[in-house]
Amino acid sequence: MTTYTVLLGVLPSGSEWIIIAVIVLLLFGGKKIPELMKGLGKGIKSFKDGVNEAKEEIHKAKDDLDKPASTDK
Repeated sequence: MTTYTVLLGVLPSGSEWIIIAVIVLLLFGGKKIPELMKGLGKGIKSFKDGVNEAKEEIHKAKDDLDKPASTDK
């Protein structure tokens, strides 16, 4: 089985998303949801920034290893 097929079996379908949305609305209320989404967006942005920084560090380290060592006498 491919990863895509496995994910389709795990992810909620259309009606399940509606039930999840209603439960979230009941738990947090209508006024709190925009604040939660804003925080979630900031968290995702921060995570992406961290991943990009890690990629840059890995590329810098790889470039340092790839360039020939200078022989100073």
